[in-house]
Amino acid sequence: MANYRIATIEGDGIGPEVAQATISVLKAACGENKLDFQMFDGGAGHYVKTGHVLPDDTFAACRDLDAILHGAAGLPGVVYPDGTEVGNDLHLRLRFRLDLYANVRPVKLLPGVLSPLRAFENGGIDYVIIRENTEGLYASRGAGVLLRDEFASDSLVVTRKGTERVAKFAFELSRKRNGAPRDGKRRVTVCDKANILRSYAFFRAVCDDVHAAYPDIEIDYAYADAITVHMVKRPDFYDVIVAENMFGDIISDLGAATVGGMGISPSGEIGDGHALFQGAHGSAPDIAGQNLASPVATILSGVMMLRWLAERHGDDTLSDAANRIETAVGTVLSKGLAVPRDLGGKASCTEVTDAICRAMK
Repeated sequence: MANYRIATIEGDGIGPEVAQATISVLKAACGENKLDFQMFDGGAGHYVKTGHVLPDDTFAACRDLDAILHGAAGLPGVVYPDGTEVGNDLHLRLRFRLDLYANVRPVKLLPGVLSPLRAFENGGIDYVIIRENTEGLYASRGAGVLLRDEFASDSLVVTRKGTERVAKFAFELSRKRNGAPRDGKRRVTVCDKANILRSYAFFRAVCDDVHAAYPDIEIDYAYADAITVHMVKRPDFYDVIVAENMFGDIISDLGAATVGGMGISPSGEIGDGHALFQGAHGSAPDIAGQNLASPVATILSGVMMLRWLAERHGDDTLSDAANRIETAVGTVLSKGLAVPRDLGGKASCTEVTDAICRAMK
């Protein structure tokens, strides 16, 4: 009997391909019987067929099983009457209903990957962006005002509870890391626009309050516009960055671009009792079903899932498996054994997957 049950939603576009690739790698690392990947429907394609983006049985499984693995969601032209995309609604609903308040986006330059930032081609980029995931501007999703086709507004929401818990998450994460590559200091950078808007000044003040319990962690501040410059000019300064929902959404994609792109960028959406893991990329329907997609982002998201489960259940075997997968990915990329197309190579999804499995042996 499997130790852990994983609610798995392959989703749309390349989702089934990268999800299956990840399952193969995780089983190779953990053994066939350690993880039970249970498949459930959801996404834009399922909405077209049934009118439901997140069926009740899928939600129940995501709520009740040990973790959630998601491939990708979204299809061109599949939108709600208000113009918003159906695909995004899948993980948005899970995010809010399961209270997945911390969006975790590692930004790490992997071995063998060429950064667009020439000064950092040999490494030196390794930080994590923690994006508040349930408040901010996106709290207005579906509740904004559109008046007579002349006026539209959405409200930005910042609460003490929401900010305290995501700030605490960021400081706790910094304690587990080795500090910034530049100077080895553990620090949390608060990204905001506290100089302009009261909501962001409040966000910063609450982060300051939380910092009082973490004297061993340095606190740093950066305005959202300025940090886009700093992430390009001195990415080695950063350890953990915490930001409001929309700002976190924007800067995490910028961070991904500096370390090779969305195709190798993992993500996790984590709450106190549940967590969802998926690659940071979209569903790429233009290459779906052609075995062209890079599975690296989803595989590394699977690594995050193993580490989350390991910490939650005190299971060192999962931590060991996660380390072996991460090392294997680095070996495959650094030695050019199977380089995906988005990194300038020609390897197919299955070739990259097989190479990672072989490297673990």
